[in-house]
Amino acid sequence: MVNNDFFLRVYDIVRLIPKGKVTTYGHIARALGTGRSARMVGWAMNASHKHDPLIPAHRVVNRKGLLTGKMHFDNPNQMEELLKSEGLVITDNAIKDLEQFIWDPSELGDDL
Repeated sequence: MVNNDFFLRVYDIVRLIPKGKVTTYGHIARALGTGRSARMVGWAMNASHKHDPLIPAHRVVNRKGLLTGKMHFDNPNQMEELLKSEGLVITDNAIKDLEQFIWDPSELGDDL
């Protein structure tokens, strides 16, 4: 069963990711207080392309920086192209120097 409220909370966080930064499924789950629900965050991201306003789904990667969501874009290269346009370097389907570009939504604290 899909928890629509959970998905909407995920999208609220994803909309806050600054241009030129990325976060992970796990970071989002922890920020929501559901640290073991990274996979459910992934499900939310898979469904995010149907929503308006647009959700910058290209800014969510796995814990190793891999572009695991790229198959859910209209063009399989679109995720990489969007990230590159924001100044990130992609090598072997992953963010190069991930730690330099990672954004942790839990740093917002009560502002979430």
